[in-house]
Amino acid sequence: MTTTVSPSTVATRAKRHLGLAIVALATGGFAIGTTEFAMMGLLKEIEGGLHISTPEAGNLISAYALGVVIGAPVFAAVGAKLPRKHLALGLMLFLSLANLSSFIAPDYGLMLFSRFASGLPHGAFFGVAAVIAAGLVAPTKRGWAISMVMAGLTVSNVIGVPVATWVGQTFGWRLLFIIVGAIGLLTVVLIWKFVPFEAAHPEASIRRELGALKRLQVWLALLIGIIGFGGFFAVYTYIAHTMTSVAGIPESLLPSVVALYGLGMVAGNIIGGRIADKSVMGTIYWVMPGIAAALVVYAISAHWAPAAFCMAFVVGGTGSMLTPALQTRLLDAAPGAASLASSLNHSALNVANALGAFLGGTVIAWGWGYTAPALVGAVLAMLGLAVAVISGLLERRRPLVS
Repeated sequence: MTTTVSPSTVATRAKRHLGLAIVALATGGFAIGTTEFAMMGLLKEIEGGLHISTPEAGNLISAYALGVVIGAPVFAAVGAKLPRKHLALGLMLFLSLANLSSFIAPDYGLMLFSRFASGLPHGAFFGVAAVIAAGLVAPTKRGWAISMVMAGLTVSNVIGVPVATWVGQTFGWRLLFIIVGAIGLLTVVLIWKFVPFEAAHPEASIRRELGALKRLQVWLALLIGIIGFGGFFAVYTYIAHTMTSVAGIPESLLPSVVALYGLGMVAGNIIGGRIADKSVMGTIYWVMPGIAAALVVYAISAHWAPAAFCMAFVVGGTGSMLTPALQTRLLDAAPGAASLASSLNHSALNVANALGAFLGGTVIAWGWGYTAPALVGAVLAMLGLAVAVISGLLERRRPLVS
């Protein structure tokens, strides 16, 4: 007697396995987000533990960002011939070991090196994870799949970072790296079990991946992220100063502000994925002015605490709406080198982080006040929109080809 399986049962199983694969990839994003952002909340403890100054402690964060910028294209290109599942496994194992090395680093020099090493797999993992997720669904759902992978990063700001910060402050700051290492190893297990294997493209090579750098639309997409996202980071970098010095919010409530910002990022990422599935460039065209408007309102309303609270959520949300569209745009712009192009997005966002923090700090140093970075960010968002319009006009003359 043969047993038949109904089409609906098969579809249910396929949907469940898709969900588990997305969760596995998002767990890696959760680990990365936790190790990247929890460091900021533990700087004072790290200063005391390593007997270093505040600027030296800040260099640990800069070392991580430098690792992201360098590691994204290098790992994506070198791993071009590997099956993407194997590349994702290797990158997450590397992240776990690098964080465990931070746990045992005895002095500042080795800690600096270990933080640089921890940043190396960041961009490449998100790049390959986005490509894997996009390949698991229909073309009309790529934005949603990518946003679900990125949700791990945004959720880490709401759950992972506060928990890791509390554990670090209560039981010792080095435990942060044990937590991240454990989540990384869990991710390795989940990816191994639930992400389907797909053989590498027969023509895959470092040269093929680097071919993405010859495409003008790839550079324009990266420039949109660098300029347009700079304002998002200009606000995030100085949000504590704005909330306490301008809005008059007690320092004890800052975790609530950061949590609201993180919740906005989660919501914006999900919404951004949905609307990117309808129109990638349309999403960019509408979100950029939305970011600019949100930042202007934030600067105006920051003098009133309740409004400042609300705008922390809005700014986090509007900024994160852009990420799935940019990631999808890069996949479209470099179909033959998707892993490298997708990875470069995270290098671009870290450059945006540095740009936003620098410009925000500059206008504060000029005496323009703590709301000035938001206004600078609004200008950056509109400049990013201008780059997007140029990209769209060029595409009309020369459509993207696969």
